[in-house]
Amino acid sequence: MRDAKELLPRAADAEARAPGRVNLIGEHTDYSGGFVLPMAIPQATEVALLRRQDRVVRAASRNLDDGRFSAFELGGETKRGTWIDYVQGTVVALRARGFDVGGFDLGVASNVPVGSGLSSSAALEVSLLRALRSAFSLELDDVTIAKVGRAAETDFVGAPIGIMDQMASSLADAENALFIDTRSLVFERVPLPADVEVIVIDSGVSHEHATGGYATRRAEVEQATAALGVPMLRDVHDAALGGELPEPLARRAHHVVSENARVVEAVAAMKSGDVERLGLLLDASHASLRDDFEVSVPDVDRLVALAQADADVFGARMTGGGFGGAIVALARAGRGKDAAQRIAAAYGPRGRVLVPEGPTP
Repeated sequence: MRDAKELLPRAADAEARAPGRVNLIGEHTDYSGGFVLPMAIPQATEVALLRRQDRVVRAASRNLDDGRFSAFELGGETKRGTWIDYVQGTVVALRARGFDVGGFDLGVASNVPVGSGLSSSAALEVSLLRALRSAFSLELDDVTIAKVGRAAETDFVGAPIGIMDQMASSLADAENALFIDTRSLVFERVPLPADVEVIVIDSGVSHEHATGGYATRRAEVEQATAALGVPMLRDVHDAALGGELPEPLARRAHHVVSENARVVEAVAAMKSGDVERLGLLLDASHASLRDDFEVSVPDVDRLVALAQADADVFGARMTGGGFGGAIVALARAGRGKDAAQRIAAAYGPRGRVLVPEGPTP
């Protein structure tokens, strides 16, 4: 926490942290009320917060702005297109729910990679909300924190995401996968089988959710949902029904429906210890994201293929919203670090191993 605290003019009133996340399986299902299976990663965002006597908020990030403060006045938030929008959006979302806070200074330190599909924005939102909860005695439980964080990102920042990222950052840990029904927000912690470990490798290709293809895919899902006459694609249980739709909506729907089924099957495989089946489900998820949902890119496909070909890997897929970012793979327990290093080396200098050897702040 030292880097975050050192940005403040005096001792902090509250400190908090929240992890990034990797999604094992269940991509582009959360905004359809479907199922997801994320885990926390070692990398985290840490904040230190100091209450002020006025209505001004000043925030500085060691990682993004070299510790320079950006400021705004509560009630006068204006979108700027920078990381400060996540702070502004968080206090706006709190106020919309009847929670008022005073001014504060905020120091931020993070080693969650930005643009890698590992929820750096959710880690910032959740850590900030935890600090605000402590500093201003707010009655916020962990699920409400996830809801407020998601509202900050969708309503203010303008990224049309589901709630998985904030739920994972608020509730997940690094030993269990968090099986979430994103419609009801009922969740279950499912232990990772003892004979596997998680690998996460960054492709070096950055992405952005507030613009570009992610928003297009969400719009296509909404069109497919309307055409099928269901409240959400979660309510479709036969992936073949999407074949009635025109392209590309048929393939978009096919991905979402089949991915929901894969998540449920993955949970069953984890509980029974069937790691071979679990790996095959990850492979199938990537193929669906690549071919049906078309959110992968050639470099990520190549990185996934290298991982799938490694003798110590059971399965691999892109993780996150797509159009770049990281991959996740399941390796034999005790061999993950070596496998990850082999895969990254074969991929090239842009490949960066984040898990299992990523440090914490």
